[in-house]
Amino acid sequence: MSQFFAHGMCDGGDLDCGSGLLLIIKKAMDPLEPGEILEVRSRERTVADDLPAWCRMVKHEFLGSELGENWTSYFVQKGGKTETLEKDLEAAKGYRWVVRTSNGNGLTAKVHSRNHSFIAGQPAEFSVKVEAPSAVDYLLASLSSCLLVGFKSHGSRRNIVIDHMELTLKGKLDNVLYHMDLDDVGSPRIIEVHGSFYITSPNEESELMKVWEKTLERSPIYQTLKNTVDIQLKFSIV
Repeated sequence: MSQFFAHGMCDGGDLDCGSGLLLIIKKAMDPLEPGEILEVRSRERTVADDLPAWCRMVKHEFLGSELGENWTSYFVQKGGKTETLEKDLEAAKGYRWVVRTSNGNGLTAKVHSRNHSFIAGQPAEFSVKVEAPSAVDYLLASLSSCLLVGFKSHGSRRNIVIDHMELTLKGKLDNVLYHMDLDDVGSPRIIEVHGSFYITSPNEESELMKVWEKTLERSPIYQTLKNTVDIQLKFSIV
């Protein structure tokens, strides 16, 4: 039995304090009265150091932590300071992602995104070996990583245990020859993406399917593409 009586609870799963956990905490803390306690469940190890520091900064009191089933519970007592929840939520909704791209060697480009950079090749190169992944490769990678990491994030907040996950995608253009200026019929656009998502987990199939449905519903990349591209994904538990 816990030594703390929590008046509210939120589950951040695998999120760290810099990737949305603080917004989840603020939203759960908002209806509480000063002096009441919020239990924050997390599976991310860096929260142990970052959450107490944040509490000191915003004048909440960090009371301590306890080990749970496969998470750690952190207990935070709400201070008297009024939170700027609405302002923070509006700032999050108004955030704009920025990338900067410059020319590279040959038919490549160098892409800069925050503290990372990577090389991109031709728009739709289909050779077996390439100097750098093509723009189409990156689009497929964007969708697959969005879904795989999204599933992990949503699953971690629902106490889903994941042993292994893998997502394989195959994409098809309407006519790659049109893109290459070798044909005047058709379109260079991507018309279909088919794939298989494999997961190994001790959780029930119904639980995993709910997380998969939530992942598709909340995925920015999937939701952007689904109305213009024929996307067919098979979900398999192995």
